[in-house]
Amino acid sequence: MFIISSNSRNVFIFFNSAFMAAISMLCLLPMINVLAISFSSKIAAAAGEVNLWPVDFQLTSYWYVLRKPEFLRAFGVSVQRVILGLCVNMVLIILAAYPLSKEKKDFHFRGVYVWFFVFTMLFGGGLIPLYMVVRAAGLLDSIWALILPGALPVYNTVILLNFFRGLSKELSESAFMDGAGHWTILWRIYVPLSLPSLATLSLFVIVGHWNSWFDGMIYMNSTRNQPLQTYMQQFVVQSKPLTVSKEYLKMLEYISDRTVKSAQIFIGALPVLAVYPFMQRYFIKGLVMGSVKE
Repeated sequence: MFIISSNSRNVFIFFNSAFMAAISMLCLLPMINVLAISFSSKIAAAAGEVNLWPVDFQLTSYWYVLRKPEFLRAFGVSVQRVILGLCVNMVLIILAAYPLSKEKKDFHFRGVYVWFFVFTMLFGGGLIPLYMVVRAAGLLDSIWALILPGALPVYNTVILLNFFRGLSKELSESAFMDGAGHWTILWRIYVPLSLPSLATLSLFVIVGHWNSWFDGMIYMNSTRNQPLQTYMQQFVVQSKPLTVSKEYLKMLEYISDRTVKSAQIFIGALPVLAVYPFMQRYFIKGLVMGSVKE
């Protein structure tokens, strides 16, 4: 039997913390570089002189991006998608997870529904049948084409139902004895006690909707209805030329295609980066408790 001394444990904690800090810095370096380029001058960015600190600091690229109607319109579509998608997804996840968390004696067909949901996680109909369904439903070029096809994320439902199964059964039994129904138990007992898991799943939903770009490309015929990530995929990744008006010609003397793209990338990532700190304290607890079945 090995006995670990306190000194050895402290050394392990130190090196483990140092290693994790190094990994975190490696993940942050690309974003810091993009941020530095967005604040740098056209000449410095084109010459490759920018590393982790802006060269010839200026805000011209951000001023240009925030005045682009196309960028602002796509940003608004993404915000609308996140708000509507979060409401629809979380309501359906809660309503599906509650009955599936019950025992077989309380919900006789629970096993059938669970396997049905699991089957959808393993097998899909394919892109073309999904597109045909969306088109037949009249959802093309609509915000609902970005929300309804994935209205019930099965993976998130599994996490929440396992969290529900971990709650004390005495709570629901005592509520039944006091005359409460399933609806009251769900919204007044289960949901308030599941805030860590709900916060974690909300973060998953927000990030998923905000970062999704492919569905906006195939379901939106008009570029006016495309979300931000689809817009950025076309104008940042595919390197389509910038369309400018006469009033921006003078500004283009100070900005470059690279600085503008960096500014768009950072602005596109900023909302998600702003959400993480508020949900960090719920993240690990909600994920672990919802992933382990007792």
